[in-house]
Amino acid sequence: MAITKDHLNALLCRAVGDLGAAASAVLICIGDELGIYRALAKEHLTPAQLAEKIGMHERYVREWLGNQAAGGYVEREADSGKYFLTDEQALCLADPTGPVDGPSAYEIVRDLFHVRSRASEDFRAGRGMEWEEHDAGLFHGTERFFRAAYNANLIGSWLPSLDGVAAKLQQGALAADVGCGHGASTILMAHAYPKSAFFGYDYHEASIRVARERAAAAGLPNVRFEVADACGYKEGDFDLIAFFDCLHDMADPVGAARHARNSLNPNGTCMIVEPIAGDCVQDNMTPVGRVYYRASSLNCVPVSLARNGAALGTQAGERRLRNVVANGGGFSHFRRATQTPFNLVFEARP
Repeated sequence: MAITKDHLNALLCRAVGDLGAAASAVLICIGDELGIYRALAKEHLTPAQLAEKIGMHERYVREWLGNQAAGGYVEREADSGKYFLTDEQALCLADPTGPVDGPSAYEIVRDLFHVRSRASEDFRAGRGMEWEEHDAGLFHGTERFFRAAYNANLIGSWLPSLDGVAAKLQQGALAADVGCGHGASTILMAHAYPKSAFFGYDYHEASIRVARERAAAAGLPNVRFEVADACGYKEGDFDLIAFFDCLHDMADPVGAARHARNSLNPNGTCMIVEPIAGDCVQDNMTPVGRVYYRASSLNCVPVSLARNGAALGTQAGERRLRNVVANGGGFSHFRRATQTPFNLVFEARP
């Protein structure tokens, strides 16, 4: 077999870039944890000045800065030797409450090596892995990663894209957040719509404990969190039922959609937020698709297979989701309401 030099060099360049990114993941987490990005977002600093400001050892800080500057996450002034963040870098790296939270995605990497041996066994045997079997870094990193998207889009774009839903919530409605995790989306909606009442449901008890703590800390009287799976919550007559980045994980997504259909009032709406994906594999051969296929391989598909589920995966696409929600779940109306570079947002009505 003939080897083409240009093709080989291109592959090696991609491999070196991937290796640099993977090897730098822990350093990104350290920069986030120790407040290094936040310090550099405020002012230009030499390694010594930065080390003194954050109370760290200068020699470690100098190497960290070299790694981050080489990767394009930090800038360096050649004349002064000072490092800093551009406004764009600060937006993505230094504000965990903002619309983009880059370090959160790297927090998830902790879990990948935690489950590596188990995942290899599951690849051979076809077994699944429950959410609770993962490292806690997965729970916190996932919540932070998605919370940024919710901060940027949920109140200003996604809910207004649904027919009449934002107005109902403003006036006072009953809403459910199914598969709520730590409750970031539920709490955000409860803040924005104080006249409405919100239920958050998740089968993972530890996540519900965190959600309750955060709701209490926020002083929100209009939100309640309960341990329940997507086919088992008892309340009904909802004006809105939402699934945020979770329907594809479920063992029985058709059953979850059908239960939502039966739990809505006749004029209610179901909002399904899913990772962006095309209907064909080739459509998903993108950097975003690559990230989501990783999540599918080690998180989403195993969680579904753990209960002998459908294993839709993160790249299910609109056609399969329509089949689940409309044909399987019994909704008569299903449409793509809006989208972002990372998400598809669907509206379903009885």
